[in-house]
Amino acid sequence: MKDVDNLIKALDRADSPDSLLAAVEALAQTRSVRAIPHLIQVLSFNNPGAAVAAVEGLVQIGIETVPHLLEQLDRHNYTARAWAIRALAGIGDPRGLVTLLGAATADFAVSVRRASARGLGLMKWYWFPEHLREIAQVEALEALLFVLEQDEEWIVRYSAVSGLEALLPSYPQACDRVEAYWQQLQSTDPSPAVRARIAYAQQNLSKQVLTIPQEPAPPIDWEEILARLSARKRAERLTASDPQNYRALAKTIVCQDL
Repeated sequence: MKDVDNLIKALDRADSPDSLLAAVEALAQTRSVRAIPHLIQVLSFNNPGAAVAAVEGLVQIGIETVPHLLEQLDRHNYTARAWAIRALAGIGDPRGLVTLLGAATADFAVSVRRASARGLGLMKWYWFPEHLREIAQVEALEALLFVLEQDEEWIVRYSAVSGLEALLPSYPQACDRVEAYWQQLQSTDPSPAVRARIAYAQQNLSKQVLTIPQEPAPPIDWEEILARLSARKRAERLTASDPQNYRALAKTIVCQDL
């Protein structure tokens, strides 16, 4: 307890970029829930190194950070919002699903799209009730395929492959469709790194066995998640004739979060 108090004080006293980074790293290593508001505060600082350390600490603390991170989405500080989305992507809590769907397909920051695409695959699908799981997985699949086909940045497409690789063991119904996409992209994607990542994913999936962690879910308002997914689907239908429908749809979702 005293150690955490002392580390929080050290963070408050930090008066240089280096001392701030050291204080954040030390506080993050405690994995204490008491560190959460202080680590989140760092997300709004103009210090990317400290923000990365804070995000890593928040991800390590886990699901207890999610309500605090979601609060950041309602604030008009894009820097803090972007780092909060990256933390949500690393945690994989279902409460962050709709935010990650929008960020992966429409955020202007490459780092946010990249983290969100990976985060969609790392979602804790085993927490979803059966009636909602496939609905949510379909949305994740469509978003990741959109990113893989449309995003101009190879590193984001690379992360979409990683996200799909992580998604498929819990959603085997999509394997044939994804494999068809991958086969096509092996000859059409301009990035050797993306093509190599596809081959690596295919190799891994051929010998992967699904294991379901025995991790209890926190209290989650599943009806709210379903309502937000339904709103997303309605917006998708309205923009179905637009080849950029996912970007328009995602921007709508992002605006709802502000």
